[in-house]
Order: sequence, then C-alpha cells, then structure tokens
Amino acid sequence: MNSEHLSALLITIKLAFATTLILLVLAIPIAWWLAWSDSKWKPIIESLVSLPLVLPPTVLGFYFLIAFSKNSFIGKWLEQSFGISLVFSFSGLLLGSVIYSFPFVVRPLQNTFTAIGRRPMEFASICGASPRDAFFSVLLPLATPGIISASILGFAHTLGEFGVVLMIGGSLPGETKVLSISIFELVEIGHFEQAHYLSAFLLGLCFIMLLSVHLLQNKTRGGWF
Repeated sequence: MNSEHLSALLITIKLAFATTLILLVLAIPIAWWLAWSDSKWKPIIESLVSLPLVLPPTVLGFYFLIAFSKNSFIGKWLEQSFGISLVFSFSGLLLGSVIYSFPFVVRPLQNTFTAIGRRPMEFASICGASPRDAFFSVLLPLATPGIISASILGFAHTLGEFGVVLMIGGSLPGETKVLSISIFELVEIGHFEQAHYLSAFLLGLCFIMLLSVHLLQNKTRGGWF
C-alpha cells in the first residue's frame, strides 16, 4: 500500500468515525420518536428516513451539488457568511455520508426501542424519575446492544460508499479521495492486483463488522432487524 492509498484509507476511516458519531447523536432521538409516536406525520418521516435505502447514490449526490454549489442560494450564503464550501470538501463529504447512511442507524435503533417497549420508562416514572432521567438511566442502557449494532452498521456502510462520495467530494488526494474511489481508479487503469489488495481489505473488515453484529444479536437473544 503506497502513500496515496494509505492516505485514502485514513480519510475513509476518519469519515466513517465522524459519520457514525454524528449519526448516533441525530438518530437516537428520531428513532425513539418513530418507535413510540402515534403522529399522523410518522409515515412521512419514516419514508424520508428510509429514502436513501432505495434512492440511487448519484441522485442524492446530484441534488447535493445543486443545493450547495457556489451558484445556489444556500451555497452562496454559506461561503459569504461563514467561508464554508461544501462541494468537493471533506465537510461536504461528511454531510453527504450522514444523509446516505442515516437509515442504516435509525432503523435498527427504532426496532430496538420498539422491542424494549414503554414499560421500563413507565416503571421509572412511577418510581419518581423524570422523563430525562428515565431516558438516560433506563432506556439507553437497555438499548446498548442495539446502539452498538447500529454504530457498526453505520460505520461499515460509510466504508463502502462510492457514488455519493464521488459526486460530492470528487477525487482530491489527501482531502476527499476515499478507498472506494481509489479501487475504482485502479481498475480503470488496469492495476487489478493493487485493486484486489484494497478490495480484500475492505471485504474482510466489513465481514468482521457484520459478524460482530450477528454475534451480538445472538448473545442478546433477539434481533432488531
């Protein structure tokens, strides 16, 4: 693995870690609401959350470019007000990854909260705990296996992203060039041996992560998917 591929690997891991942390902060309250809400808006929110599961990554990347390009209202405002340019930058790559991997974290968390049910929170309330205390002291500890599984899935999914990151970030070495793009470019120029090494590394890493999820599910005697 040469320096360029090592740089792509480090960017990929950095992106996966940052995406996973942001997803957990955003996904836990949304998944909790989806699990127990009876709102008429719930089907619409669920459809929006699940949209990246069926939407072609290039479509998401295309609309990202339209929304945040320097010629758009949002893009101009971000650059003039804060000096931020999301297109072809790591920040844009991170935002696109969060959106694209969102359902891979929300859905398992939603199923986890549904499986736990309302009784632990109700019991904590009877014992005098405030809703906030019950959420952090009772619900989240019970949901720990589901949170770990969701984190692993979000991380693994980010590692394998291609279409979205290519559309949003391009292929800037040391900034937006991730491992999946490196593999694609190696195949394009006929360097199949190097592409094989990088692909095998990603394959093995993702397999280990998925195996960890299934082992965790078996240990807790229940699945959340």
